[in-house]
Amino acid sequence: MGWLDQILIVPIVLPLVTGAVLLLFDERRHVLKAMINVASTLALTVVALVLLHLADTPPADANAATTGVYLLGNWAAPFGIVLVLDRLSALMLMLTSVLASAALVFSLARWHRSGPHFHTLFQLLLMGLNGAFLTGDLFNLFVFFEVLLAASYGLVLYGSGALRVKAGLHYIVINLAGASLFLIGVSLIYGVTGTLNMADLAVRIPEVAENDRMLLQAGAAVLGVAFLIKAGMWPLGFWLPNAYMAAAAPVAAIFAILSKVGIYVILRLSLLLFGADAGASSGFGGSWLLFGGMATIVFGAIGVLASQAMGRLAGFYLLVSSGTLLAAIGTESVTVTSGALYYMVSSTLAISAFFLLIELIERAQNPAANVLAVTMEAYGDDMDEDDIQEEVGVTIPATLAVLGSCFAGCALLLAGLPPLSGFIGKFAILSALFNPEGPGQGGSVAGTAWALVTVIILAGLSALIAMTRTGIRTFWAPIDETVPRVRLIEIAPVAFLLMLCLALTVQGGPAMRYMDATAQSLHSPAHYIRDVLAAPRVPGPGSGAQQ
Repeated sequence: MGWLDQILIVPIVLPLVTGAVLLLFDERRHVLKAMINVASTLALTVVALVLLHLADTPPADANAATTGVYLLGNWAAPFGIVLVLDRLSALMLMLTSVLASAALVFSLARWHRSGPHFHTLFQLLLMGLNGAFLTGDLFNLFVFFEVLLAASYGLVLYGSGALRVKAGLHYIVINLAGASLFLIGVSLIYGVTGTLNMADLAVRIPEVAENDRMLLQAGAAVLGVAFLIKAGMWPLGFWLPNAYMAAAAPVAAIFAILSKVGIYVILRLSLLLFGADAGASSGFGGSWLLFGGMATIVFGAIGVLASQAMGRLAGFYLLVSSGTLLAAIGTESVTVTSGALYYMVSSTLAISAFFLLIELIERAQNPAANVLAVTMEAYGDDMDEDDIQEEVGVTIPATLAVLGSCFAGCALLLAGLPPLSGFIGKFAILSALFNPEGPGQGGSVAGTAWALVTVIILAGLSALIAMTRTGIRTFWAPIDETVPRVRLIEIAPVAFLLMLCLALTVQGGPAMRYMDATAQSLHSPAHYIRDVLAAPRVPGPGSGAQQ
């Protein structure tokens, strides 16, 4: 077994070992702990890049496995624990490591010293995320889900302030309830099928007796609710905007991927367990995802328009992003799924950059000035023209110019305007909805597709209005003209994430090719099932197989 086969477990083991090592050092050794965390996170990014390349490289032998499988303990599936690498899991690993790198570098300016065990919690969060994306069975999905939740509880409360504590406690209670539903759903599914391996479930679900099918679907529905809470689907996502707004900036930036854990699991299980080959259970829950996703888009768009604080605006746009992805999954279309995956990467990068940028912008603002700005917008400005002093020759400070440029980039991405990747992602989804039978094939467009197109466009318009209004208040006509003190280590992660969105735009062709291949494999999971269940054990020393 070569090193390429062993590297599949590194995204789990590396943050686990790093988190444990960090506990050995005193909390006052901030620099040493930061260096260890940065080195581990950068190494994790390199590993994710290697895995992304491996997942996208077709095997030389046409009959060889196209899905990477790691048998922990050398026990074959479905009895043993398996880690599975395909294009989707590799994409999520890469996205997680990129966001983690940006958030960690930003935190080194001051946040990592604001409380105990930041670096350990950060690494354990990465371990839980990577494990959730790689695991091939529901039980270990629950284990990794609990690990990432436990770490997120500490991070969401990281810092101080009554608002953060209140929102954090709400976050903890809601997610504990979701974890309980997760366990109930998994128990019901195991009681009916006798297995929790995802590939084995895909084989057994079509064979479930008719009198047991209702219990199976009840378990799947309960399990789905647990992840829809995490994804923020209306009306289950009421907690999300306040929790993300109250969290520290680097925490909110990495939390942008947490809602995508729910999206990932729903996408994976809905197509693997209830796809076209699931027999009587085929398409289970699809209409709920479609209409629930559209309701989430509408709710998020209204919240975006109503938000006066930038943190709440970002939190509500996260709901818009989740709603768009859920509705796309509900269409059960390969081409829509492909566009949705591209949109997911773009929107997650943009939202994470926006959460980091918000803290830098708000340093120049006085909360009282924000209230006054809203009052002036509502009732008008009664200042006499004689009181206005014209300043001649005053240039825009360089710091505000950089922050304004980054804000404009975030606005274009969130609103889905050309030429950046936000537009390409939305255009890919809308194009697929208008061409349900493929490009150039025509075909009638369903009424639900028209409804989804309408809410996506209106959500983009609401984001444009809200971001324009916020930008005018902040950069064009500020009441408090204080120039914030911004360090290079803080603005660099924001620029890095926005540059990745630009690279995603320039390399739109290769990126969409990857997304097309990912969507095709998700909608046709036969290779995934075959590779997992047929993965060979490693031969033991002196024998043909381990005894």
